[in-house]
Amino acid sequence: MIGQTIVFVTLVLALVLFVWGRWRYDVVALLALLAVTVSGIVRPEDAFLGFGHAAVVTVAAVLVASKGLKNAGLIDVIAGRVGSLGNHPVLQLATLTVMVAAVSGFMNNIGALAILMPVAVQIAREGNRSPGMYLMPLAAGSLLGGLVTVIGTPPNIIIATYRKDVTGEAFRMFDFAPVGLGLTAAGVAFIALVGWRLIPKRSSSTSPDALFEIEAYTTELRVPPGSRLVGQTLQELETLTDADVVVVGLVRDNEKTLVPANLTQLRADDHLIVEAGSQDLRDFIGATGVQLAGDKEIAGRDLGSAHVLLQEAVVTGDSPVIDSTVRDLDLRRRYGMNLLAVARRGERVRNRLRGIRFQPGDVLLLQGTRTAIRDALAAFRFLPLAERNLEFGRPSRIVLALGIFGIAIGLASTGALQVQVAFTAAAVAMVVVGLLSLREAYESIDWPIIVLLGAMIPIGDALERTGGARRVADQILAVSLDLPVPATLALFMLVTMGLSNVVNNAAAAVLMAPIALSLAAGLGASADPFLMAVAVGASSAFLTPIGHQSNTLVMGPGGYRFGDYWQMGLPLSLLVVLLGVPLILRVWPA
Repeated sequence: MIGQTIVFVTLVLALVLFVWGRWRYDVVALLALLAVTVSGIVRPEDAFLGFGHAAVVTVAAVLVASKGLKNAGLIDVIAGRVGSLGNHPVLQLATLTVMVAAVSGFMNNIGALAILMPVAVQIAREGNRSPGMYLMPLAAGSLLGGLVTVIGTPPNIIIATYRKDVTGEAFRMFDFAPVGLGLTAAGVAFIALVGWRLIPKRSSSTSPDALFEIEAYTTELRVPPGSRLVGQTLQELETLTDADVVVVGLVRDNEKTLVPANLTQLRADDHLIVEAGSQDLRDFIGATGVQLAGDKEIAGRDLGSAHVLLQEAVVTGDSPVIDSTVRDLDLRRRYGMNLLAVARRGERVRNRLRGIRFQPGDVLLLQGTRTAIRDALAAFRFLPLAERNLEFGRPSRIVLALGIFGIAIGLASTGALQVQVAFTAAAVAMVVVGLLSLREAYESIDWPIIVLLGAMIPIGDALERTGGARRVADQILAVSLDLPVPATLALFMLVTMGLSNVVNNAAAAVLMAPIALSLAAGLGASADPFLMAVAVGASSAFLTPIGHQSNTLVMGPGGYRFGDYWQMGLPLSLLVVLLGVPLILRVWPA
């Protein structure tokens, strides 16, 4: 009983920390694992066995194999076809959602969303529509597509391997398809015909200039002979004043240089094109003695050229810059580029740039050469928007990647190899044949998810071993007393869905799987429909921006607020439950 109490208290505290978000979910999971280990619930020699669990290995292998497919150019070829769509929003939304769902069935749904987000933003701008009309449906489509195969989403992998641990036989590659395909088809139809109309309509930007108000913040300054800037380098500007001013261009002898080098020495009569708020601009002029030279309006197009780009990018959930500041990045010195502005939830952040701490979903406006921007995007795991260059690849590489991936699917589907072995072999093969480098392979793995799974699996085992899972199941049975099995299954799916909307979906699956078994045992029913309900419920986090990284990723570019998600997500969630329960029971009778 004491052990059960310790596990419950640990889980409650972990859930509170998950929702609070002060520490990332992998750190919270490790703290929870250490708590149950130090308290003696989990033996020290068993504490880290979760990192060798088949589900963890499979997730990592699928991520690497997905990167190989992307490098081959296959997905970009598919995405490139979307540009030929007409201007009808229903057709565009249906095509985009079907496409992201199809890709999500066989690769990481975050990766699928990242590939199609720039396409959706470009379509929105070409049609003079808000990106918000397209991005939430796209995120929902990526979640729906993951329901179709065992590798489509971590909850499916967890549930498949959990069934093997309990019954000796895992769910196979396409065992999820009869339920997943039905839910995906219904969900896509709802989103394309009705769902997008439920998203709150706000004035949202359809261009970088509109979102960031470049003209309002950009000024031309002249360096007079008496200015203290004469003889100083651009790098030394920060030591001369505390004003938050970004030098985006230098005009000397009627020649303009964008993103001038840090070591450029200033001369009298140089003209600086700077980006700054009104107060910072006044402070900078007062401290340096420069003069306003703005006799003409500066537009966003003046800050780019054939060699220098203005590029929007989104901070992804696993970016190393999260909680860092602009000063920490030091973009000008390290990459020779500027961060001009930050937008959060569809609005430009008015605070001083130097003090902003980056959050997932932030939209950044970067200025730099193509090479500098490409290197920074890769290093910081930023997702480029709209001006992303598609990697079409060579047909031979596409065929090779498809062949390796298809063989892995075939081996896993027929049971010739276990899924973790099949996809690990595929990942290694893609490295060996040169579809991706070792560095790319390691970088493609979402390590926070791996740590989360490795830490939470022993906690899930402890929940079952101490009788905690049985206790929760008894409470659900008490609430659903005298209800038929379909109603109890629907209630259980709703509970799982609710949990998945506030914590990571993989964590929700790990915690609810042992409860599913106890609930089935209490009803004298088969465990399969309840395990399937966990897989569906954990992957249906449509109500909040924090339930899944796909939702977080579209929040900034779509200009959404926290409360916007439920307006499309609630009817979509109810549709999943109302259709999912009979589908599950038809395929997997209780």
